[in-house]
Amino acid sequence: MTIVTPTRLADGRELIYFDEAQQTADLHRTGELVRDRRPLDARGCTGELRYDALNDDWVAIAAHRQTRTYLPPADQCPLCPTTQANPSEIPAAEYDVAVFENRFPSFGPGTGAVPGTGAGTGDPQWGIAAPSFGRCEVVAFTSEHTGSFSDLSPQRALTVIDTWAHRTAELSALDGVKQVFPFENRGSEIGVTLHHPHGQIYAYPYIPAKSAVMAAAAHRHFEASGGTSTLTGSILGKEQEDGSRMVLRSDHFSAYVPFAARWPVEVHLVPHRHVPDFAALTGAEREELAGVYLDLLSRFDRLYGTPMPYIAAWHQAPLQPGLREASRLHLQLTSPRRAADKLKFLAGSEAAMGAFINDTTPEDVARRLREVAE
Repeated sequence: MTIVTPTRLADGRELIYFDEAQQTADLHRTGELVRDRRPLDARGCTGELRYDALNDDWVAIAAHRQTRTYLPPADQCPLCPTTQANPSEIPAAEYDVAVFENRFPSFGPGTGAVPGTGAGTGDPQWGIAAPSFGRCEVVAFTSEHTGSFSDLSPQRALTVIDTWAHRTAELSALDGVKQVFPFENRGSEIGVTLHHPHGQIYAYPYIPAKSAVMAAAAHRHFEASGGTSTLTGSILGKEQEDGSRMVLRSDHFSAYVPFAARWPVEVHLVPHRHVPDFAALTGAEREELAGVYLDLLSRFDRLYGTPMPYIAAWHQAPLQPGLREASRLHLQLTSPRRAADKLKFLAGSEAAMGAFINDTTPEDVARRLREVAE
């Protein structure tokens, strides 16, 4: 069972340890380095959201993030355990998984509701601004500086999944939060600024544009079926029936390359049971997910023989009634790597128009991911 130990950093930000053994957890209560002794400045004010009436979306204005940590040397890593030479964000001699509020957040630390925009009335309002409410958290997967998620043990992967479930439940209860989004960026090609194995969780005060599109499609399908079928579940059934794009299947989860994959390498991992988020998974589902996810990541790395840059986007159901019942938890794992030595860049058509052009075929990518299985 994962042991949860909350504490505070010197500037008041929350830090939470998620440990696998009582002995490690006890270190965070009684150890010499439990307290953060850094002379940190007071936390800055919550940033600003501006409404983009042309696209019916919000944009966070976060100029304070220009000073965030950028590719520090290993001996100055802010996610490694604290030492006398490196007073890091995690004041512990060791830890299993640690979560803390981002020092340079795009959303938060204030929470609350954003104002109405007039969208849907035919008269969206221009010039609406609001505090950038919400929360941004960093999830350190391990105290080891090198490696990646795919190098974690099944037990540690399960601890991370338990962490995602815990934080999803807690963040979903915050005032004004509309969606909780756990994700991981891996590789310099993606734009990673810290090499220590880690991910992030964003708690948004609105439903982001892509999620809103998916939720609306899911809601239409759910309503058309009389509340008996979800769109994600229906697509999963059709992919299983076709079989040509399936990558793996276990008791509780299946992974496939989507029929209309946008990225050169893209896999969706979907639970067989309809669940809205990590917090709704059973213990057996979480345990199996740990092994399935590690398997999937290892296949990504074997595809070209070197570590694959990727974005692991865990799509959870929005917290809005009506949309939530129709939306199912699933992973969208994507990479811009279209060949061993080539990357797919989002240029004119994709970046400006959102019209994707894929350089690979989903069926071929799925076949190769099946072939590289251990």
